[in-house]
Amino acid sequence: MPLPILALAIASFCIGTTEFVIMGLLPEVAADLGVSIPHAGLLVTGYALGVVVGAPIIAIATASLPRKPVLVGLAMLFVIGNFLCAIAPNYWMLMVARVFTAFGHGAFFGIGSVVAANLVPRHKRASAIALLFAGLTLANILGVPLGTALGEAYGWRSTFFAVVAIGIAAVIAIAFLVPAAKDTDKGAGILSEIRVLGKLQVWLAMLISALASGSLFAVFTYIKPILTDVSGLPAPSVTWVLLLFGAGITLGNILGGRLADWKLMPTVIGSLLALVFVYIVFAGVSTYQFAAISGVFLWGLIFFIAIPPLQMRVVETAADAPNLAATLNQSAFNVGNAAGAWIGGVALTIGVSYQNLPYVASLLAATGLAVATWSMLLDRKQHRQKALSEEGQGLGLEPLAGV
Repeated sequence: MPLPILALAIASFCIGTTEFVIMGLLPEVAADLGVSIPHAGLLVTGYALGVVVGAPIIAIATASLPRKPVLVGLAMLFVIGNFLCAIAPNYWMLMVARVFTAFGHGAFFGIGSVVAANLVPRHKRASAIALLFAGLTLANILGVPLGTALGEAYGWRSTFFAVVAIGIAAVIAIAFLVPAAKDTDKGAGILSEIRVLGKLQVWLAMLISALASGSLFAVFTYIKPILTDVSGLPAPSVTWVLLLFGAGITLGNILGGRLADWKLMPTVIGSLLALVFVYIVFAGVSTYQFAAISGVFLWGLIFFIAIPPLQMRVVETAADAPNLAATLNQSAFNVGNAAGAWIGGVALTIGVSYQNLPYVASLLAATGLAVATWSMLLDRKQHRQKALSEEGQGLGLEPLAGV
């Protein structure tokens, strides 16, 4: 891993731990702050909405600035935000701290993706983005399980103090390892960034991202009660299952980067199709412990195969000015996170059992699959039209008016 991308991966590890560890600590947080578990689950939604709102604000505000100082500043924001989470005296102060922390999430991954892609040859760009996201996947292997175990042993606040320490390391790593800014490392300016948002394919890519992540969070937000109440696992075992999920998404992230460098959209479509199947099967076998544990691993593997190609898709479709679009794609993921957690909570409230939640997730993934298929068909249509136009120009023919 190139050292500059390693520095970015350390920061993404911090961010991933911040985002996901709350799920393993929902019962502890709920008990300590005197709220129900579904109410505590809104901390996931609040963080996601903070990403959604903060991403475009930060991206526009930094559109013309050198990327390295922006990345350092965003890493510092996470240090401050996690410290505020650790000392929050009540539920609403914790919610405010989570939202504040989330403001830098989308911009960091958006700008970081562009920086990582520019550090390698073109045919390795998706793999470079996958390396950036490796910190996020390692957060699920190490950060979330260890953070959950730490929170169960010493209180949930201790987990956020640990994340503060990791965040400080990330700030130092980016400051020393990411190359000094060049002219090419600056944003294209606000107008250019906004102009790119006129492209339909950019929006379709973000819609796919939202639907995919929505399918994940509709179930994963409530993974602890699913594993304990449906699968019958003892609560301490959930930490190890989360570790296995992290192993799955890490492997999926590596495969997704390599497959996307080979065939980008087929990788997206294939992974979404497999995800629909996995959700349906998981609902049917979740009462069996071994099958449920295996399903969690496979679920993480397949879901994260789609992540590097989806981020690369946005960077490519917004190639002229990718900062804002790549950042907004992180907002799209977190719209899905928020919507998925909310949809899962609503489903539980109206009587859907924990066991049947994966069926709800399968509908969201199937919708993403339909959008991805449409996007690829539009690509092919555009390529055919371009080929016909070039062929006509080669024969000295002028395009017909209105065609």
